[in-house]
Amino acid sequence: MKTLDSIPTTKIQRASKLVQTGAKVGVNYLKYYGDKLVNSEAVAKERLNENNAEDIYDGLKKLKGSALKVAQMLSMEKSILPKAYVEKFSLAQFSVPPLSPPLVIKTFKKYFGKHPNELFDAFNATSVNAASIGQVHIAEKDGKKFAVKIQYPGVAESIASDLALVKPVAIKMFNIKGADSDKYFKEVEHKLIEETNYILEVEQSKAVADACKHIPNLKFPDYYEHLSSERIITMDYMNGEHLSEFVLHNTDTDLSQKLGQALWDFYMYQIHVLNKVHADPHPGNFLISPKGELIVLDFGCMKTIPEEFYVPYFELAKKESLDNIEHFKSKLYDLEILRMDDTAKEVEFFTDMFHEMLTIFTLPFHSDTFDFSDEQFFQRIAELGEKYSKNTELRKMNGNRGSKHFIYINRTFFGLYNLMFDLKAKAITINNFQTLTSEPLQKIS
Repeated sequence: MKTLDSIPTTKIQRASKLVQTGAKVGVNYLKYYGDKLVNSEAVAKERLNENNAEDIYDGLKKLKGSALKVAQMLSMEKSILPKAYVEKFSLAQFSVPPLSPPLVIKTFKKYFGKHPNELFDAFNATSVNAASIGQVHIAEKDGKKFAVKIQYPGVAESIASDLALVKPVAIKMFNIKGADSDKYFKEVEHKLIEETNYILEVEQSKAVADACKHIPNLKFPDYYEHLSSERIITMDYMNGEHLSEFVLHNTDTDLSQKLGQALWDFYMYQIHVLNKVHADPHPGNFLISPKGELIVLDFGCMKTIPEEFYVPYFELAKKESLDNIEHFKSKLYDLEILRMDDTAKEVEFFTDMFHEMLTIFTLPFHSDTFDFSDEQFFQRIAELGEKYSKNTELRKMNGNRGSKHFIYINRTFFGLYNLMFDLKAKAITINNFQTLTSEPLQKIS
Protein backbone atom coordinates (compact mmCIF):
# COMPACT_ATOMS: atom_id res chain seq x y z
CA MET A 1 0.00 0.00 0.00
CA LYS A 2 1.24 3.47 -0.87
CA THR A 3 2.52 5.46 2.13
CA LEU A 4 2.05 9.14 2.97
CA ASP A 5 5.03 11.48 3.32
CA SER A 6 2.89 14.27 4.77
CA ILE A 7 -0.56 15.03 6.20
CA PRO A 8 -2.34 18.40 5.92
CA THR A 9 -2.23 19.78 9.47
CA THR A 10 -3.32 23.42 9.27
CA LYS A 11 -6.95 24.50 9.02
CA ILE A 12 -6.34 26.05 5.59
CA GLN A 13 -4.59 22.94 4.25
CA ARG A 14 -7.34 20.62 5.48
CA ALA A 15 -10.15 22.89 4.24
CA SER A 16 -8.45 23.07 0.85
CA LYS A 17 -8.35 19.28 0.62
CA LEU A 18 -12.07 19.06 1.42
CA VAL A 19 -12.86 21.75 -1.17
CA GLN A 20 -11.00 19.66 -3.77
CA THR A 21 -13.06 16.65 -2.75
CA GLY A 22 -16.25 18.72 -3.00
CA ALA A 23 -15.33 19.76 -6.52
CA LYS A 24 -15.00 16.09 -7.54
CA VAL A 25 -18.42 15.38 -6.05
CA GLY A 26 -19.82 18.29 -8.08
CA VAL A 27 -18.45 16.75 -11.28
CA ASN A 28 -20.00 13.42 -10.31
CA TYR A 29 -23.42 15.08 -10.10
CA LEU A 30 -22.98 16.55 -13.58
CA LYS A 31 -22.22 13.04 -14.84
CA TYR A 32 -25.28 11.78 -12.98
CA TYR A 33 -27.63 14.22 -14.69
CA GLY A 34 -26.28 13.12 -18.07
CA ASP A 35 -26.41 9.47 -17.06
CA LYS A 36 -30.12 9.76 -16.27
CA LEU A 37 -30.80 10.69 -19.92
CA VAL A 38 -29.52 7.35 -21.21
CA ASN A 39 -29.98 5.02 -18.20
CA SER A 40 -32.60 4.38 -15.55
CA GLU A 41 -32.72 6.52 -12.39
CA ALA A 42 -31.67 3.50 -10.29
CA VAL A 43 -28.60 2.77 -12.41
CA ALA A 44 -27.57 6.43 -12.53
CA LYS A 45 -28.02 6.85 -8.75
CA GLU A 46 -26.00 3.71 -7.99
CA ARG A 47 -23.14 4.98 -10.17
CA LEU A 48 -23.34 8.39 -8.49
CA ASN A 49 -23.09 6.79 -5.03
CA GLU A 50 -20.12 4.67 -6.10
CA ASN A 51 -18.25 7.65 -7.58
CA ASN A 52 -19.00 9.91 -4.61
CA ALA A 53 -18.02 7.25 -2.08
CA GLU A 54 -14.73 6.69 -3.89
CA ASP A 55 -13.85 10.37 -4.13
CA ILE A 56 -14.95 11.27 -0.59
CA TYR A 57 -13.04 8.36 0.94
CA ASP A 58 -9.91 9.14 -1.11
CA GLY A 59 -9.99 12.70 0.20
CA LEU A 60 -10.63 11.73 3.82
CA LYS A 61 -7.98 9.01 3.98
CA LYS A 62 -5.30 11.59 3.15
CA LEU A 63 -6.60 13.91 5.88
CA LYS A 64 -6.96 11.17 8.49
CA GLY A 65 -8.12 12.30 11.94
CA SER A 66 -11.65 13.40 12.82
CA ALA A 67 -13.02 13.52 9.28
CA LEU A 68 -11.96 9.93 8.62
CA LYS A 69 -13.20 8.85 12.06
CA VAL A 70 -16.67 10.19 11.25
CA ALA A 71 -16.62 8.18 8.01
CA GLN A 72 -15.71 5.10 10.04
CA MET A 73 -18.63 5.76 12.41
CA LEU A 74 -21.02 6.16 9.49
CA SER A 75 -19.85 2.88 7.93
CA MET A 76 -21.38 1.08 10.93
CA GLU A 77 -24.79 2.66 10.26
CA LYS A 78 -25.68 0.25 7.46
CA SER A 79 -29.34 1.30 7.49
CA ILE A 80 -28.56 4.98 6.89
CA LEU A 81 -26.00 5.14 4.09
CA PRO A 82 -26.19 3.61 0.60
CA LYS A 83 -24.22 0.36 0.22
CA ALA A 84 -21.43 2.03 -1.78
CA TYR A 85 -20.63 4.41 1.11
CA VAL A 86 -20.77 1.65 3.74
CA GLU A 87 -18.35 -0.54 1.77
CA LYS A 88 -15.89 2.27 1.08
CA PHE A 89 -16.04 3.98 4.50
CA SER A 90 -15.61 0.65 6.29
CA LEU A 91 -12.02 0.64 5.00
CA ALA A 92 -11.36 3.39 7.55
CA GLN A 93 -11.58 0.75 10.27
CA PHE A 94 -8.19 -0.82 9.60
CA SER A 95 -7.09 -0.25 6.01
CA VAL A 96 -5.87 3.26 5.22
CA PRO A 97 -2.55 4.47 3.75
CA PRO A 98 0.09 4.56 6.54
CA LEU A 99 2.70 7.21 7.17
CA SER A 100 6.01 6.63 5.43
CA PRO A 101 8.90 5.33 7.63
CA PRO A 102 10.76 8.70 7.61
CA LEU A 103 7.59 10.52 8.73
CA VAL A 104 7.02 7.86 11.41
CA ILE A 105 10.48 8.43 12.89
CA LYS A 106 10.02 12.21 12.74
CA THR A 107 6.61 11.96 14.45
CA PHE A 108 7.90 9.59 17.14
CA LYS A 109 10.79 11.92 17.99
CA LYS A 110 8.39 14.88 18.15
CA TYR A 111 6.05 13.10 20.56
CA PHE A 112 8.58 11.29 22.74
CA GLY A 113 11.69 13.44 22.42
CA LYS A 114 13.74 10.38 21.51
CA HIS A 115 14.45 8.19 18.51
CA PRO A 116 12.53 4.87 18.84
CA ASN A 117 15.84 2.98 18.84
CA GLU A 118 16.73 4.78 22.07
CA LEU A 119 13.74 3.10 23.75
CA PHE A 120 13.56 -0.25 21.99
CA ASP A 121 16.12 -2.83 20.89
CA ALA A 122 14.33 -3.01 17.54
CA PHE A 123 11.63 -0.88 15.95
CA ASN A 124 9.94 -1.49 12.58
CA ALA A 125 9.12 1.88 11.02
CA THR A 126 6.76 0.19 8.55
CA SER A 127 3.23 0.07 9.95
CA VAL A 128 1.38 -3.20 10.41
CA ASN A 129 -2.01 -1.51 10.84
CA ALA A 130 -3.18 2.01 9.99
CA ALA A 131 -6.56 3.47 11.02
CA SER A 132 -8.19 6.90 11.31
CA ILE A 133 -6.30 8.42 14.27
CA GLY A 134 -3.11 6.41 14.54
CA GLN A 135 -1.09 3.48 13.22
CA VAL A 136 0.64 0.51 14.84
CA HIS A 137 4.27 -0.60 14.68
CA ILE A 138 6.11 -3.65 16.00
CA ALA A 139 8.98 -3.16 18.45
CA GLU A 140 11.12 -5.41 20.66
CA LYS A 141 12.82 -4.85 23.99
CA ASP A 142 14.59 -7.38 26.22
CA GLY A 143 13.29 -10.22 24.08
CA LYS A 144 9.64 -9.10 24.39
CA LYS A 145 7.47 -8.03 21.45
CA PHE A 146 5.41 -4.83 21.67
CA ALA A 147 2.78 -3.03 19.60
CA VAL A 148 3.43 0.72 19.47
CA LYS A 149 0.54 2.97 18.40
CA ILE A 150 1.59 6.38 17.09
CA GLN A 151 -0.94 9.16 16.57
CA TYR A 152 -0.93 10.98 13.25
CA PRO A 153 0.52 14.50 13.40
CA GLY A 154 -1.99 17.34 13.70
CA VAL A 155 -4.98 15.11 14.47
CA ALA A 156 -5.64 16.38 17.99
CA GLU A 157 -5.25 20.03 17.01
CA SER A 158 -7.64 19.81 14.04
CA ILE A 159 -10.68 18.18 15.67
CA ALA A 160 -12.81 21.32 16.05
CA SER A 161 -12.03 22.67 12.57
CA ASP A 162 -12.57 19.26 10.94
CA LEU A 163 -15.99 18.86 12.54
CA ALA A 164 -16.93 22.40 11.51
CA LEU A 165 -16.24 21.37 7.91
CA VAL A 166 -18.16 18.09 8.24
CA LYS A 167 -21.12 19.64 10.10
CA PRO A 168 -23.07 21.01 7.10
CA VAL A 169 -22.98 17.58 5.43
CA ALA A 170 -24.13 15.83 8.63
CA ILE A 171 -26.97 18.32 9.17
CA LYS A 172 -28.29 17.63 5.68
CA MET A 173 -27.77 13.86 5.90
CA PHE A 174 -29.57 13.46 9.23
CA ASN A 175 -32.12 16.29 8.78
CA ILE A 176 -30.99 18.03 11.98
CA LYS A 177 -32.69 21.31 12.76
CA GLY A 178 -33.17 23.50 15.79
CA ALA A 179 -31.02 25.74 17.95
CA ASP A 180 -29.90 22.95 20.28
CA SER A 181 -28.45 20.70 17.53
CA ASP A 182 -24.95 21.68 18.62
CA LYS A 183 -25.21 19.25 21.55
CA TYR A 184 -24.68 16.35 19.14
CA PHE A 185 -21.59 17.85 17.56
CA LYS A 186 -20.19 18.79 20.97
CA GLU A 187 -20.65 15.19 22.11
CA VAL A 188 -18.70 13.89 19.10
CA GLU A 189 -16.03 16.56 19.55
CA HIS A 190 -15.64 15.71 23.24
CA LYS A 191 -15.23 12.00 22.48
CA LEU A 192 -12.74 12.64 19.69
CA ILE A 193 -10.66 14.83 21.99
CA GLU A 194 -10.63 11.96 24.49
CA GLU A 195 -9.59 9.52 21.76
CA THR A 196 -6.51 11.59 20.98
CA ASN A 197 -5.43 11.62 24.64
CA TYR A 198 -3.36 8.45 24.81
CA ILE A 199 -2.54 8.90 28.50
CA LEU A 200 -6.27 8.68 29.20
CA GLU A 201 -6.58 5.69 26.87
CA VAL A 202 -3.91 3.77 28.78
CA GLU A 203 -5.73 4.52 32.06
CA GLN A 204 -9.06 3.39 30.61
CA SER A 205 -7.54 0.30 29.01
CA LYS A 206 -6.01 -0.89 32.27
CA ALA A 207 -9.18 -0.15 34.25
CA VAL A 208 -11.50 -2.06 31.86
CA ALA A 209 -9.09 -4.97 31.51
CA ASP A 210 -8.86 -5.27 35.30
CA ALA A 211 -12.67 -5.04 35.74
CA CYS A 212 -13.43 -7.59 33.00
CA LYS A 213 -10.52 -10.04 33.32
CA HIS A 214 -12.79 -12.61 35.00
CA ILE A 215 -15.08 -12.92 31.96
CA PRO A 216 -14.34 -16.27 30.27
CA ASN A 217 -12.56 -16.39 26.88
CA LEU A 218 -11.56 -12.71 26.90
CA LYS A 219 -7.98 -11.49 26.67
CA PHE A 220 -6.42 -8.01 26.95
CA PRO A 221 -2.90 -6.70 26.34
CA ASP A 222 -0.85 -5.15 29.12
CA TYR A 223 0.04 -1.46 28.73
CA TYR A 224 3.35 0.24 29.57
CA GLU A 225 3.21 3.84 30.82
CA HIS A 226 7.00 4.33 30.80
CA LEU A 227 7.02 3.58 27.06
CA SER A 228 3.92 5.67 26.33
CA SER A 229 3.08 9.38 26.10
CA GLU A 230 0.15 11.64 25.23
CA ARG A 231 0.44 10.62 21.56
CA ILE A 232 2.13 7.18 21.78
CA ILE A 233 0.92 3.94 23.38
CA THR A 234 3.06 0.86 23.95
CA MET A 235 1.27 -2.39 24.73
CA ASP A 236 1.83 -6.13 24.39
CA TYR A 237 1.89 -7.41 20.84
CA MET A 238 -1.13 -9.70 20.62
CA ASN A 239 -0.91 -12.60 18.21
CA GLY A 240 -4.27 -13.00 16.54
CA GLU A 241 -6.43 -12.60 13.45
CA HIS A 242 -8.78 -9.67 12.86
CA LEU A 243 -12.35 -10.70 13.56
CA SER A 244 -13.43 -9.64 10.05
CA GLU A 245 -10.84 -11.98 8.50
CA PHE A 246 -11.58 -14.82 10.93
CA VAL A 247 -15.30 -14.96 10.11
CA LEU A 248 -14.59 -15.37 6.39
CA HIS A 249 -13.14 -18.85 6.85
CA ASN A 250 -14.35 -20.08 10.24
CA THR A 251 -16.59 -23.18 10.12
CA ASP A 252 -16.32 -24.14 13.81
CA THR A 253 -19.80 -23.43 15.20
CA ASP A 254 -18.74 -24.21 18.77
CA LEU A 255 -15.96 -21.61 18.51
CA SER A 256 -18.41 -19.07 17.07
CA GLN A 257 -20.71 -19.72 20.02
CA LYS A 258 -17.88 -19.34 22.56
CA LEU A 259 -16.60 -16.10 21.01
CA GLY A 260 -20.10 -14.67 20.60
CA GLN A 261 -20.97 -15.34 24.24
CA ALA A 262 -17.69 -13.75 25.37
CA LEU A 263 -18.34 -10.66 23.24
CA TRP A 264 -21.95 -10.32 24.45
CA ASP A 265 -20.99 -10.84 28.11
CA PHE A 266 -18.22 -8.27 27.79
CA TYR A 267 -20.64 -5.61 26.58
CA MET A 268 -23.51 -6.42 28.91
CA TYR A 269 -21.16 -6.47 31.91
CA GLN A 270 -19.74 -3.07 31.01
CA ILE A 271 -23.15 -1.50 30.38
CA HIS A 272 -25.05 -2.89 33.37
CA VAL A 273 -22.28 -3.24 35.96
CA LEU A 274 -19.64 -0.66 35.07
CA ASN A 275 -22.06 1.84 33.44
CA LYS A 276 -19.25 2.66 31.05
CA VAL A 277 -18.77 0.97 27.70
CA HIS A 278 -16.22 0.40 24.91
CA ALA A 279 -18.14 2.47 22.33
CA ASP A 280 -16.10 1.56 19.26
CA PRO A 281 -17.18 -2.01 18.43
CA HIS A 282 -15.82 -2.42 14.91
CA PRO A 283 -13.94 -5.52 13.67
CA GLY A 284 -10.54 -3.78 13.71
CA ASN A 285 -10.66 -3.61 17.51
CA PHE A 286 -11.02 -7.38 18.01
CA LEU A 287 -8.63 -10.24 17.33
CA ILE A 288 -9.10 -13.99 17.62
CA SER A 289 -6.14 -15.65 19.35
CA PRO A 290 -4.68 -19.01 18.20
CA LYS A 291 -6.29 -20.51 21.34
CA GLY A 292 -9.73 -19.24 20.31
CA GLU A 293 -9.93 -16.32 22.73
CA LEU A 294 -11.41 -12.90 21.96
CA ILE A 295 -8.75 -10.19 22.23
CA VAL A 296 -10.07 -6.67 22.88
CA LEU A 297 -8.06 -3.62 21.81
CA ASP A 298 -8.32 0.18 21.73
CA PHE A 299 -10.12 1.74 24.69
CA GLY A 300 -9.82 5.32 23.46
CA CYS A 301 -13.58 5.68 23.00
CA MET A 302 -15.27 4.89 26.32
CA LYS A 303 -18.80 6.18 26.93
CA THR A 304 -20.08 6.77 30.46
CA ILE A 305 -23.82 6.00 30.75
CA PRO A 306 -25.51 8.40 33.19
CA GLU A 307 -28.33 7.05 35.35
CA GLU A 308 -30.90 9.48 33.94
CA PHE A 309 -30.30 7.99 30.48
CA TYR A 310 -29.66 4.38 31.46
CA VAL A 311 -33.00 3.89 33.26
CA PRO A 312 -35.45 5.03 30.53
CA TYR A 313 -33.28 3.60 27.73
CA PHE A 314 -33.42 0.09 29.12
CA GLU A 315 -37.03 0.52 30.21
CA LEU A 316 -37.79 0.75 26.49
CA ALA A 317 -36.07 -2.63 25.99
CA LYS A 318 -38.75 -4.32 28.08
CA LYS A 319 -41.67 -5.95 26.30
CA GLU A 320 -44.14 -4.62 28.87
CA SER A 321 -43.08 -1.06 27.96
CA LEU A 322 -43.80 -1.74 24.29
CA ASP A 323 -47.20 -3.17 25.24
CA ASN A 324 -48.16 -0.07 27.28
CA ILE A 325 -48.21 2.81 24.79
CA GLU A 326 -48.68 5.58 27.39
CA HIS A 327 -45.75 4.31 29.46
CA PHE A 328 -43.75 3.93 26.24
CA LYS A 329 -44.53 7.50 25.25
CA SER A 330 -43.47 8.84 28.67
CA LYS A 331 -40.04 7.22 28.22
CA LEU A 332 -39.74 8.83 24.79
CA TYR A 333 -40.13 12.20 26.51
CA ASP A 334 -37.55 11.22 29.15
CA LEU A 335 -35.09 10.43 26.36
CA GLU A 336 -35.86 13.65 24.43
CA ILE A 337 -37.17 11.70 21.45
CA LEU A 338 -40.49 13.45 21.91
CA ARG A 339 -40.33 17.18 22.65
CA MET A 340 -42.73 19.48 24.46
CA ASP A 341 -42.90 21.73 21.39
CA ASP A 342 -43.92 18.87 19.06
CA THR A 343 -47.19 19.12 17.18
CA ALA A 344 -49.81 16.40 17.67
CA LYS A 345 -48.83 15.05 14.26
CA GLU A 346 -45.16 14.86 15.23
CA VAL A 347 -45.96 13.10 18.52
CA GLU A 348 -48.03 10.50 16.68
CA PHE A 349 -45.48 10.03 13.89
CA PHE A 350 -42.40 9.62 16.11
CA THR A 351 -44.23 7.47 18.66
CA ASP A 352 -45.27 5.09 15.89
CA MET A 353 -41.85 5.15 14.24
CA PHE A 354 -39.87 4.41 17.40
CA HIS A 355 -42.38 1.81 18.53
CA GLU A 356 -41.97 -0.01 15.23
CA MET A 357 -38.17 0.25 15.38
CA LEU A 358 -37.81 -0.83 19.01
CA THR A 359 -40.25 -3.70 18.64
CA ILE A 360 -37.71 -5.25 16.27
CA PHE A 361 -34.42 -3.95 17.66
CA THR A 362 -35.08 -5.06 21.25
CA LEU A 363 -36.09 -8.63 20.37
CA PRO A 364 -32.84 -10.09 21.80
CA PHE A 365 -33.89 -8.84 25.24
CA HIS A 366 -37.29 -10.53 25.17
CA SER A 367 -36.06 -14.10 25.60
CA ASP A 368 -33.46 -16.01 27.59
CA THR A 369 -31.41 -16.81 24.49
CA PHE A 370 -31.15 -15.27 21.03
CA ASP A 371 -29.88 -16.39 17.64
CA PHE A 372 -27.70 -13.62 16.20
CA SER A 373 -27.13 -15.64 13.03
CA ASP A 374 -30.79 -15.11 12.07
CA GLU A 375 -30.63 -13.29 8.73
CA GLN A 376 -34.35 -12.44 8.87
CA PHE A 377 -33.85 -10.41 12.07
CA PHE A 378 -31.15 -8.28 10.45
CA GLN A 379 -33.10 -8.04 7.20
CA ARG A 380 -36.06 -6.59 9.14
CA ILE A 381 -33.76 -3.97 10.69
CA ALA A 382 -32.31 -3.09 7.27
CA GLU A 383 -35.75 -2.84 5.67
CA LEU A 384 -36.95 -0.56 8.45
CA GLY A 385 -33.94 1.70 7.98
CA GLU A 386 -34.57 1.76 4.24
CA LYS A 387 -38.25 2.56 4.81
CA TYR A 388 -37.59 5.62 6.96
CA SER A 389 -34.59 6.84 4.95
CA LYS A 390 -36.99 7.27 2.01
CA ASN A 391 -39.88 8.70 4.03
CA THR A 392 -40.68 12.13 2.59
CA GLU A 393 -42.84 13.06 5.61
CA LEU A 394 -39.90 12.46 7.96
CA ARG A 395 -37.68 14.79 5.94
CA LYS A 396 -40.11 17.65 6.56
CA MET A 397 -39.93 17.18 10.33
CA ASN A 398 -37.22 18.15 12.78
CA GLY A 399 -34.71 15.29 12.87
CA ASN A 400 -33.15 16.75 16.01
CA ARG A 401 -34.34 13.86 18.19
CA GLY A 402 -33.06 12.26 21.33
CA SER A 403 -30.52 12.75 24.07
CA LYS A 404 -26.91 13.34 23.05
CA HIS A 405 -26.09 10.02 24.72
CA PHE A 406 -27.86 8.17 21.91
CA ILE A 407 -24.97 8.86 19.52
CA TYR A 408 -22.49 6.52 21.18
CA ILE A 409 -24.91 4.11 22.87
CA ASN A 410 -26.73 3.41 19.61
CA ARG A 411 -23.37 3.16 17.85
CA THR A 412 -22.36 0.58 20.45
CA PHE A 413 -25.44 -1.58 19.92
CA PHE A 414 -25.41 -1.34 16.11
CA GLY A 415 -21.74 -2.31 16.10
CA LEU A 416 -22.27 -5.11 18.62
CA TYR A 417 -25.22 -6.59 16.70
CA ASN A 418 -23.20 -6.54 13.47
CA LEU A 419 -20.25 -8.29 15.12
CA MET A 420 -22.56 -10.92 16.61
CA PHE A 421 -24.06 -11.53 13.17
CA ASP A 422 -20.60 -11.76 11.58
CA LEU A 423 -19.65 -14.40 14.16
CA LYS A 424 -22.90 -16.29 13.44
CA ALA A 425 -23.39 -16.63 17.20
CA LYS A 426 -26.55 -18.65 17.81
CA ALA A 427 -27.85 -19.60 21.28
CA ILE A 428 -26.50 -16.58 23.16
CA THR A 429 -27.57 -16.37 26.80
CA ILE A 430 -28.71 -12.76 27.10
CA ASN A 431 -28.40 -12.25 30.85
CA ASN A 432 -25.33 -14.41 31.37
CA PHE A 433 -23.49 -11.31 32.62
CA GLN A 434 -25.48 -11.59 35.84
CA THR A 435 -23.65 -14.79 36.70
CA LEU A 436 -20.34 -12.91 36.43
CA THR A 437 -20.99 -10.55 39.34
CA SER A 438 -22.08 -10.88 42.94
CA GLU A 439 -23.98 -7.59 42.77
CA PRO A 440 -27.81 -7.81 42.63
CA LEU A 441 -28.95 -6.73 39.17
CA GLN A 442 -32.41 -6.31 37.69
CA LYS A 443 -33.03 -8.57 34.72
CA ILE A 444 -33.87 -6.93 31.42
CA SER A 445 -36.75 -8.81 29.89
